[in-house]
Amino acid sequence: MTYSMEACAEPQRNRLLTALPPTELQRIEPHLQYVAMPLGTVLSESGDLLRHVYFPTDSIVSLLYVTEEGASAEIAVVGNEGVVGVALFMGGETTPSRAIVQSAGYAFRMLAQHLKDEFHRNGALQLLLLRYTQALITQMTLTVVCNRHHTLEQQLCRWLLLSLDRLASNQLKMTQELIADMLGVRRESVSESAGKLQRLGVIGYNRGHITVLDRQKLEQLSCECYDVVKRETDRLLPPQGH
Repeated sequence: MTYSMEACAEPQRNRLLTALPPTELQRIEPHLQYVAMPLGTVLSESGDLLRHVYFPTDSIVSLLYVTEEGASAEIAVVGNEGVVGVALFMGGETTPSRAIVQSAGYAFRMLAQHLKDEFHRNGALQLLLLRYTQALITQMTLTVVCNRHHTLEQQLCRWLLLSLDRLASNQLKMTQELIADMLGVRRESVSESAGKLQRLGVIGYNRGHITVLDRQKLEQLSCECYDVVKRETDRLLPPQGH
């Protein structure tokens, strides 16, 4: 079932779609389907031929690499600033990563062919998607650097901040086990780092619910990786609500 863009209440809207000129938005709007994104839903597996792209509004999608042994680690997150499925318009059609809903909500879904048709019109959507892809590459690059050179506590702070930037509240529904899977570490290590943040009064954690109590302190405890990713995303993309 297709909804108009107004179906997605402020401020839970997609940054790319709302930045389009009215003529381009009107042209693609009939091809946008407003869909629920339940927690844990796998949108695509490694090697799958991508049939849709997703423009999240208030959901967050994790891009994970899963090894042959079944271990996983997050390489990027996508929320209301972007789109899931960049391989389609970059000419790849498939990707080695898994896309899974990390935070439940909604998204606008679009058939692959409709997106490619619009992309090849060489209009505003094409430029927005290419600039977003550059921001996504920056996030992936800094994730690798962070995982290699910074402490787990710094990684956790970066991860929490990136998630917060894509939500309308200061609360996340997330178990320590799921965070461990995202960061590619043991659950006990996440529990230790989260416990330290809780004792510092930075976060509150109770039964899978994380509440950020002191964002400023969280940013101070994070490494420079978060700041680089945020500045590059803000530089490349129009502001929210543009």
